[in-house]
Amino acid sequence: MIKLAITILDVQKKTGYSLSTISKYLNGGNLREKNRIAIEKAISELGFKPNQIARGLRNSKTRTVGVLIPSLSNLFSTTIITAMEKVLQKNEYGVIICDCGENAEIEAQKTQFLIDKKVDGIITMPFSLDSTHLALAQKSGVPVVIIDRMLSPFECDVVLVDNLNASYCAVEQLIIGGHKRIGIICGPQNIFTTEERLKGYLRALDDYYISLDNTLIKFGDYNIESGYEKLTELWSLENKPTAIFVTNYEMTIGAIMAINSLSIDVPNELSIIGFDNIQLSAVVKPPLSVVSQPMEKIGEVVAKLILKRMNGDNSDFPQILRLKTEMEIKASVKKI
Repeated sequence: MIKLAITILDVQKKTGYSLSTISKYLNGGNLREKNRIAIEKAISELGFKPNQIARGLRNSKTRTVGVLIPSLSNLFSTTIITAMEKVLQKNEYGVIICDCGENAEIEAQKTQFLIDKKVDGIITMPFSLDSTHLALAQKSGVPVVIIDRMLSPFECDVVLVDNLNASYCAVEQLIIGGHKRIGIICGPQNIFTTEERLKGYLRALDDYYISLDNTLIKFGDYNIESGYEKLTELWSLENKPTAIFVTNYEMTIGAIMAINSLSIDVPNELSIIGFDNIQLSAVVKPPLSVVSQPMEKIGEVVAKLILKRMNGDNSDFPQILRLKTEMEIKASVKKI
């Protein structure tokens, strides 16, 4: 016996709701909670698969979200994208991922590519400080949500972590442990996260009346090579630091490689706090102290926010959401 395809009429019969109500749900409209639950239950039980192409033609939606990031090679970006994609797929949205290769010109070109592809929303971690291309997206009716950055005076939704306090707390732990010569390996200058994490470092020193030594501040490129290079530079100082805070995951790996290469005794010669990956502390000896960002949570929050905007809910626009980090102090930090 041939099994006929399940249609919207079957959903209507099962729920008793009108076709217009079911259609409104399928096209992302707002419904009473009990109606939404009943329709979702019927769709699940019947195995109904809406025709996405036909829906797109009717409401000028492509059911796709564009994701634009500086690099796909770092843990932070890939973890966020994975979590984000799970939420979007659950809501029947596809994802187009673009990597601008940390190039401002390519970033603008790929933003235009996503606009031309008629994506329903754009999620981005901007590399450039120029927001012109994102303003064009908004002007064309495409909502934009930014991750991990602030682009003043561009007005849009932003999801980030409390970078300043994360850095402050890490440096404070070192100060409480008796350290006064504290080095920091930052990201590139003029990047929002770099500025915020450096502010936290400076504020902690100021609050505890520790004199600033600019030779202890190094700017890297958020990659392994610069983590290696900058730790080597700090260790080559005549008056060496007793502790170092590294402000991203890739640079933390590079710093650990440099520590091994230079045969530095952690924590007896140098205390270190890294960033982003708690699992890393389990494979490094002694176990590494880390500041960890809620990367999966960021992905989920970003996805839910873009869904909200794509559904036409702009009641609280723009939102700036700051998520808290966590810190684990382990054997890589020694009191002196």
